[in-house]
Amino acid sequence: MIATSTTLLDFLTETRAHSETICKPLQIEDYVVQPIVDVSPPKWHLGHTTWFFEDFILKKYKADYQEYDPNFSFVFNSYYESMGARVVRTDRGNLSRPTVAEVYAYRKYVTHHLKELLEQTEASEELQSLIEIGIHHEKQHQELLLTDIKYILGNNPLQPMYTSDFSEYTPSQNKQEWIYKAEGIYEIGHQDDSFCYDNELGRHKVYLNDFKISNQLVTNKEYLEFIEDGGYEQVLLWHSEGWEWVKSLATKAPQYWQKQEDNWFYFGLAGVKPLDLKAPATHLSYYEAFAYAQWKGCRLPTEFEWEASQDQLEWGQRWEWTESAYLPYPNYQKAPGALGEYNGKFMVSQKVLRGGSVATSDKHTRPTYRNFFHPQLRWQFTGIRLAQ
Repeated sequence: MIATSTTLLDFLTETRAHSETICKPLQIEDYVVQPIVDVSPPKWHLGHTTWFFEDFILKKYKADYQEYDPNFSFVFNSYYESMGARVVRTDRGNLSRPTVAEVYAYRKYVTHHLKELLEQTEASEELQSLIEIGIHHEKQHQELLLTDIKYILGNNPLQPMYTSDFSEYTPSQNKQEWIYKAEGIYEIGHQDDSFCYDNELGRHKVYLNDFKISNQLVTNKEYLEFIEDGGYEQVLLWHSEGWEWVKSLATKAPQYWQKQEDNWFYFGLAGVKPLDLKAPATHLSYYEAFAYAQWKGCRLPTEFEWEASQDQLEWGQRWEWTESAYLPYPNYQKAPGALGEYNGKFMVSQKVLRGGSVATSDKHTRPTYRNFFHPQLRWQFTGIRLAQ
C-alpha cells in the first residue's frame, strides 16, 4: 500500500506522464491502426487507461465530478461486462473519432481531477487502493503500448523503426549453468502489504520434487540451432494443437525473424537489424517453447519451481513461459464488484508466464507476478527458460 496521498500523487503523475512519453515517437497515423484482434491502437490504450480512473474512481469519489463525455464509457471500456456496453474489441481500429487530440484532452482533464482529488481529500484506504490499482493497470497498458506499437510498425510494409535507441536486452555477464533445488515444501504467493494483484493471493505451500533450472534464458543462437535441425518439421516435438498451429505459419521461425538470402534479420523497436545471436530469444509462443524444450531433452519449469528459484535467476528481460495452467491459488478471492473481472474470469485455457520484460514499466515487476496468455500468442516479449 502506498503510504501517503503525496507519494501516491507522485506515483500517479509519473505513471500518467510515462504513457504519453511512450507515444512521442509516433506519427498521428500510427495511433489508430489495429492489424489483429490482440493488438489495440495506441489511441485506445491512452483512452482506456483514462476511462478506468474516471469510471472506477472519479465518478464515485469526487464530489460534483462532471463526466468528460458520456460516449467515452462505451468507446474505452474493454472487457468489463458489469460496466455496461462497449465497442467490440475487433472494432477498436475503426475509431477514427474521437481524435487523438481529443483523447489527449480527455487524459489531461481526468488527470487534473485526480490530482485535485488527492490534494483536497484525505484519501481513505479504499480510495488509495483503487488509485494504486489504476496506476498498475496503466503500467500494464504501457507494456501493451510498446508491444502493440512494435506489431503495428513491424507489419507495416516499410517496417519503420519506433526509435533508434531502444535496446531490447542487456547482455549477461554470467555463463549458463544449472541451479539445483532440493525437494521439499516451498511457500508460494505474495506475502507482505505491498501492491499485488488478487491472482497472487493467497500464499500457500507446495511440495516440489528436486529439480534443476537454468540461470539463463535460451538465446537466439540456441534457438537457431533448433530451426536448422528441422525443429518446425518434427511432429513428435509438438503438442497436437501446436502442430496444427505450426502448419499455419508462413515462416517457421519466431515472430519478427526474417531470412534474407542466407542471413537472418530481426525487426525490433530500433528497426530491422542482423539477428543478434547473443540476445535471449523472444516473441515465441508456448507451443514453440514446449517444442524447443522437448528437442533439448528438457522441459519448461512450473510457475512454482520458477518462484522457488527466482532469487538465483537473472530475470526481467523476457516473460517466461511456464508449464503451469493459469488457475486460482487455494483460498483465492475475487475482488468485489467490477474489479472482480480483472483476473478471475480469465482462469481457463491459458498458461502462466513469470518474470517481466524489457517493455515492462518501472516499479511493476515482482517475484510473485502471474502473467497469463493463450498458448499461441507471441506478440509480447516472451522467451524460454529450461528446467530438468
